[in-house]
Amino acid sequence: MRGGRHVVLFAKAPRRGAVKRRLAAGVGDAAALGFYRATLAAAARRLGADPRWTLWLAVTPDRAARNLRVWRFGLRRRTRLHAQGAGDLGRRMAHMFASLPPGPVVIVGGDIPDLDRSHVAAAFAALGRADLVFGPAADGGYWLVGARGVMRRAALFRGVRWSTEHALADTRANVPRGRRVAILPELADVDDAAAWARWRALMHRRRESGRK
Repeated sequence: MRGGRHVVLFAKAPRRGAVKRRLAAGVGDAAALGFYRATLAAAARRLGADPRWTLWLAVTPDRAARNLRVWRFGLRRRTRLHAQGAGDLGRRMAHMFASLPPGPVVIVGGDIPDLDRSHVAAAFAALGRADLVFGPAADGGYWLVGARGVMRRAALFRGVRWSTEHALADTRANVPRGRRVAILPELADVDDAAAWARWRALMHRRRESGRK
């Protein structure tokens, strides 16, 4: 594929009461902020260290793109900041697809605890044979979307019902006929107290397994 590879990590400025509001409603603002900050920082460190792509931290509000101190906890030297722009999630993702330099683009969320470089590498490998790639989440949304070529400017996100179980299905319904779509394995995002409890239980089992 021509052009460089671009990974876009979507992020909100990590401020108490401004991030993970559905999660905060169940576990409190402090716990939600701590989870978000730690998860985002870990993803930025892991993905920003890989020379196979350029990491873009796409931030909101837009003014946060000019304040490096907000993001110092997770930035690598090669990581670039970019404002998400205005509108709903779909408009902001479309903006990133359209505004980056040539090459395949993969967009990921900043709240996926198990996200690592192998998942992103698999997405780029899928884009070697497909026009689009999705990483589905258990709740009907998706933790990753990637596109190459003309699909970077397609109207993929028109009419998508965000934050519902229809998000992935609505997006796939916008894919033009004849375009090839690849699907990655499902990963969990942590959006509410129930998902938080499942994630904490999984972390506990992993720690116990590691001690044996």
